[in-house]
Amino acid sequence: MENQDFTVVDVRTRAEFMGGHVAGSVNIPLQEIVDRAEELNALKQPIIFCCASGNRSGQATAYFKAQGLNCENGGSWMDVNYKQQA
Repeated sequence: MENQDFTVVDVRTRAEFMGGHVAGSVNIPLQEIVDRAEELNALKQPIIFCCASGNRSGQATAYFKAQGLNCENGGSWMDVNYKQQA
């Protein structure tokens, strides 16, 4: 994560996102993500998905990897935030 040449997408709800998130991340709630695939494809890749625990971001990662998107599961947004600052 050192080169910052990626996009962080937080798949938590808007309310969760407003409670704290990775600086510069994009919020696309999991329940909207399939409908917003075109928006995802336009973002700088790879895409690092994150959520509260890694479960929802894991679902998003599995789905979009199967669609050919360059992405990975970052797990918890707090872990991603920590790695970015390290």
